[in-house]
Amino acid sequence: RAAAAADSPPALVAPSIEGCAMPDMSSTSPAAVAALAVSSIALGGVLALLAYVASGRGAQESASRGPRRSVKFAAVDDEDDDNEEPAKKPKRSGSLRRAEGQLAPNPFADTEECLGINCGFSMEEARLLAEEGHAAAKNKTPPEVLSDLQKGNARFWTGSAVRVDKTPFQRRALISKQYPSVAILGCSDSRVPTEIVFDQGLGDMFVIRVAGNCLGTTTSASLQYAVHHLKVKVVMVLGHEGCGAVKAAQLPPDAINKEPACLGGLLNGLREGLNLERLNKVRDAKAHDREAVVTNVKRQVESLTSDECIMSKVGSGELLIVGAFYEISSGIVDFFHEVSEELEPNTNLSPISRTLERRPSRGVLTRFNSRIAAESDEEAS
Repeated sequence: RAAAAADSPPALVAPSIEGCAMPDMSSTSPAAVAALAVSSIALGGVLALLAYVASGRGAQESASRGPRRSVKFAAVDDEDDDNEEPAKKPKRSGSLRRAEGQLAPNPFADTEECLGINCGFSMEEARLLAEEGHAAAKNKTPPEVLSDLQKGNARFWTGSAVRVDKTPFQRRALISKQYPSVAILGCSDSRVPTEIVFDQGLGDMFVIRVAGNCLGTTTSASLQYAVHHLKVKVVMVLGHEGCGAVKAAQLPPDAINKEPACLGGLLNGLREGLNLERLNKVRDAKAHDREAVVTNVKRQVESLTSDECIMSKVGSGELLIVGAFYEISSGIVDFFHEVSEELEPNTNLSPISRTLERRPSRGVLTRFNSRIAAESDEEAS
């Protein structure tokens, strides 16, 4: 092409109507024309291929993003607007408030309301919400708190739990303070999620988890903090079915001594309170497992009664201590070995009612008042 063009350069003709000079193709050689046609066809093919690839990528991206969300707005009838008063738009609180008419209708208003966005996000509002929750928790009595836990566990094992995650606004209210009503000394076992078992939410429970739910320096200090500073109304020691720590504590001493020093010390501490001589008389495997765990729970509850500061709260009616056993297979929690203030007998009850009346004890003896039961037996005879 270059050689042909050099031999016979195209002559310029007079400017066309558009004012552009057009080359004279009459004097161009056939070889140059053929080469120009081939190159034009090749260039067109490349451009078509690029357009096809680009369209394919666009379709894939659109499919991965899903259908495009569209917001439809109703048409406005000028004649109706002249006869009707404009509707007042509800004002929105917080940083999302805007001047009227500045924003289009928000199709996600319901979602924002559910998330608590329209409730307010200022720290002052969050602090007020925290104060309200603290006051409500403070007004509950220990028996009411224990009753709430029993009802929550009933909802859990019957499959009717109602615990819901808090909104962003409610979570922000927890920044300023915590006000749990119960402190639980539970096991670290992954199968015992304490808040779920009792159908409780964020900020409702002060949970201390350690293998074998046993007392030590750190766990005792944590419970003392919960009682004296957080003002919890119930302290619970929660054991569970199939506790590996309790099982390992029943191994021979030589096997326990082969464990790492810290683990071996924990198992030996549990072993001391299990009364293996009595447990070895239980032949059924499931009954043996339950009795061993319950024995350990009772031992920890009894250890708490030696804490004078905690027992002073119990004596004044501000605190209740209770043991519990969680059965993994059913989800049911059994409550026992309660320690609470000593109540005066209610003389207005009938003999039968007084016999069945729940009588908390100051020590770790029974949940029923044996003296009232004896008096009822005498009256019945």
